[in-house]
Amino acid sequence: MRRLIVSADDFGLSTEVNDAVEDGHRNGVLRAASLMMAAPATDDAIRRAHAMPTLRVGLHVVLVNGRPILPAQRVPDLVDDDGAFFQDLGRAGVRFFFSRRARTQLEAEIRAQFAAFAATGLVLDHVNAQNHMHVHPTVLSLIVRIGREYDVRAVRVPREPWLRSWRGTRASALARASNAVFLAPWLALMKARIRAAGIVCNDFVFGMNDTGHVDAACVRSLIPHLPRGISELYFHPATRGWEAVPHGMERYDFAGEHRALVDPAVIEAIETSGVRMTTYTELAS
Repeated sequence: MRRLIVSADDFGLSTEVNDAVEDGHRNGVLRAASLMMAAPATDDAIRRAHAMPTLRVGLHVVLVNGRPILPAQRVPDLVDDDGAFFQDLGRAGVRFFFSRRARTQLEAEIRAQFAAFAATGLVLDHVNAQNHMHVHPTVLSLIVRIGREYDVRAVRVPREPWLRSWRGTRASALARASNAVFLAPWLALMKARIRAAGIVCNDFVFGMNDTGHVDAACVRSLIPHLPRGISELYFHPATRGWEAVPHGMERYDFAGEHRALVDPAVIEAIETSGVRMTTYTELAS
């Protein structure tokens, strides 16, 4: 059986993102969203989530390209001079591996984000991380260990089958293949550890190699190539760009991704494909 989770990352990043998430859920195919706990529009996202009880909401752990929920002075090894997390993923990853002080602060920050989510009163559907930093073994270990205290039942594994995604998009075959080869051992370890902890995970993900450009044409071309098993197709939607778009996202087609979620042709393509829509909550239960 082919099963599909349609989700949106960065819920809470801006009101434009929140508008798109709400529209995508009420009028389109969106079933889940991953909530940032220290973003500019987090409170607005929480209010909207409570008003949409059928939207499944997960925790989007932010450890890079964002701001901590703890005061910067409590996590000095994780932030720059402006109190923001590092934008250099490699630099952050090295610190997580080799600095005991950084790991202690990392644990405190992850715990604070879990606690902040719990305080919302929302049911925790899943966990993932900004820029997929939960692939990092140190981060994953902390998420799994701390997550036990917060009833974590599902974690995203960002494994995109490069050949199927290329067949769907006919773009960047070499980049897709190279990315898959590089990530393969890390993702295999990740999946084994998640399952050993009794946590549900997806088999595949789509949207990673096309991040920021998962428009309606892209989705329609991918649907026929979804493999058997559990796939998650994730988006970065917004009704439009906004003034404070984060570094690295300036060229994202936010509005195009929003339109894809409510596009009648996309809805029809999914409905007629034989793919069963689902959520992590449904899978975990």
